Amino acid sequence: MLPISVRLHIAVLLVTERVHARLAHLRDDVAHEEGQTSAEYALVLLGAATVALLIALWAKNTDKVGGLLDAMFDKVIGMAP
Repeated sequence: MLPISVRLHIAVLLVTERVHARLAHLRDDVAHEEGQTSAEYALVLLGAATVALLIALWAKNTDKVGGLLDAMFDKVIGMAP
């Protein structure tokens, strides 16, 4: 039979190994989530840029935006004393 100090040392080594394995797994999860968050952010920005481009192309072919801005400026100028 092994002395108690050897058995205790083996138990500590096993627990330490399990803790290190768990911490490595958690670090991998965090790194994966950060990468996933970055990818989601990039997709949202790409979607927003696409919508802005479509609105800009639509505004270029119509006079709706210019008319809206003219109406807003006329209203603001009309409110000035």
